[in-house]
Formats: sequence, C-alpha cells, structure tokens
Amino acid sequence: MAFGSATPPYELRFDAGRVCLDLLATTHPGERLDGVEALCAWIGGAGLVPAGTPLEHADGSWLADFRELRGHVGSLVRDMRGAQTPAYGRALGHVNETARTATPAPLAVRVADGGLVRELAAPPRCAALLAVVARDAVELLTDPVARAAVRECEGDNCPLVYVDTSRGRRRRWCSSEVCGNRERVARHRRRAALTRA
Repeated sequence: MAFGSATPPYELRFDAGRVCLDLLATTHPGERLDGVEALCAWIGGAGLVPAGTPLEHADGSWLADFRELRGHVGSLVRDMRGAQTPAYGRALGHVNETARTATPAPLAVRVADGGLVRELAAPPRCAALLAVVARDAVELLTDPVARAAVRECEGDNCPLVYVDTSRGRRRRWCSSEVCGNRERVARHRRRAALTRA
C-alpha cells in the first residue's frame, strides 16, 4: 500500500463459485459497489475483462445498471423454485433481456516474448458486460445440478449465497476464512465461558 493511501473499508469477494453470485456478494456487509471505481475493480476482479483493460469510460449509469441487474438476479436466486409472482416474472424478463446482448469480443494478441494474451476487440460497453453476468445467471438457473448446489451461508447475519462444490456437499459458510472463522471463534469463546462458570 502506498504511503497516504486509504485502506478500503471492505474487500471485494470472488468466492461464491459463479460470477452472478459474486455480484450478489457486493451487498454485504454493506454496499460494496459504492462508486464507479469500486464497480470497475469488481469488473476486473470478476474476470469480465482481461487485466489492464481500460474502463475510464464507465460512469454512474453503469453503477445503476449493475445494481439493477444484481437486484433481479438476487430475486431469482433466492427463489429458484420459480415463484409465480409478478415481481419474479419481471426479474426473469430483465435477466433474459440483458442476456440477449452480445458479450465483449476477445482477441488473442501476440506479445513481445511471442506468447499470446487476451484483449478485447473494442472498449467494453456496459450492456455487453451486463450480458456476461446475466448469461451466467441463466446458466445457473437452468442447470439442475448447479442449482441444487446453491447454498445460503449459515454464518450469523450473512445472507450470501454460493455454489457448494465441496466433497460431500457439506460446506456451511460462504467462506471458511470469514464466516467459518467467526463461528469457530464464537464456539471457542462459548466453551471458555462455560469452563470459567
């Protein structure tokens, strides 16, 4: 960290197992997409664009569009049985319409050492990046195996969802290092309090 730079109050997380679920994780413990800079960091961290892709053309409308898609994906994921409510239908319609947009076109570009790196054919548009996330949500919602592996974290006050790919499908927390560690510390404190009593 450079001298004088602030430490962010949160870290962006990419451990839910799907891009669309990683987008949902940007709401906890508070709003993580709190500005265009945070959104661009999430776009890069989620792998929607190759490392180093300039995103200076992103603006506040991108932030609003990503938050809107996040809300619709959240509604669908949290009720995957397919509720027959108007809100569910609107969310499904929005995600489907967003998924129809063409995604960014990748190119293989030769670099100085002769290797190939991935670049985009043109600066990515917001709608194209949203389409990547929406398509991931469509794939998750329509794949019975993946859908059956979606779990909600058992951590206290943690609403995050993730794809459980653990052996035996016994994963309990969104992250063993975050919620799992909190649970282990709380359990240790309870045991220590009982022995003192």
